[in-house]
Amino acid sequence: MRAKKTDSQYTLSSRKKKNFTTAMGFLIVPLLFYTFFVIAPVFQAAYYSLFNWNGLGPITNFIGFKNFVTIFKDSVFLTALKNNFLIIVLSLLLQLPTALILALAIGRRFKGSTFFRSIFFLPFILSEIIAGTVWTFMYNPQFGLQNTTLVNLIPALKNFSFLGDPKHVFYSIFIVIWWKYFGLHMVIMIAGLQNIPDEVVEAAYVDGVNNFQLNWHIILPLLKPTILISVFFSIIGSLQTFAIIWAMGRGDPVHAAETMVTYLYKFGFLRFSLGYGSSVAIVIFLICLVFNILYQRSITGQEQQSG
Repeated sequence: MRAKKTDSQYTLSSRKKKNFTTAMGFLIVPLLFYTFFVIAPVFQAAYYSLFNWNGLGPITNFIGFKNFVTIFKDSVFLTALKNNFLIIVLSLLLQLPTALILALAIGRRFKGSTFFRSIFFLPFILSEIIAGTVWTFMYNPQFGLQNTTLVNLIPALKNFSFLGDPKHVFYSIFIVIWWKYFGLHMVIMIAGLQNIPDEVVEAAYVDGVNNFQLNWHIILPLLKPTILISVFFSIIGSLQTFAIIWAMGRGDPVHAAETMVTYLYKFGFLRFSLGYGSSVAIVIFLICLVFNILYQRSITGQEQQSG
């Protein structure tokens, strides 16, 4: 015969049910919003991607996966895909190291550290459209600040075209992306530095380590979780780059600075090809999803090893 439950077991069971009911009460509204505004649009876009639809008439012209085949045959999309991954590589190699170096330099509190943090973080506060517009004027070949400075230093570079030459436009725009976002990553890393106990640093100095040894062997390993967060934000942001590119020339000339999102906007919305645009959106979503899964698995594996 089964043993009867004791009063303590009944109390524990009722408490679990009560906690579950309370948790669901708090989660039900956010879950409904998430389903309605995130999950449902993804499935809706996946459905639209199977049709040749202009967004106005009835959805009747079913074409299956032809939109996806067209995407990966289009040299413009392949250029956009290449540019997105190039932004990722340059961000990881240039933007994050810049943020890390500055975080190490001004992360510890000293007189004037707040001023420097504010100055370096200021570009991130600006709207992307405003930042892109300002830099477009600065890059102007006639009266822009960069050209004026370059001509004074190197007269042979008179009227150098930053945004008009397909060879230079992408890297000219990446400088703006670099300038715009390194402050965000710097603040994230400063927050990580402030979580490192002062006793650890003091003990390292007592043991006779120099600043390089301290940063390389102690600070960076302890800062690794924070750096991984910055890497995640940097890659996801690079895959979704749009506003700055659009404000500084819409990905032109000759699609040299095109990204996947500018491609989506041009070939989906501006040309009233919502079915094709939906297929591009699904491709971007899947790329971000695959990266997110790989990132989470990597983090989980590292936590298990360290545990």
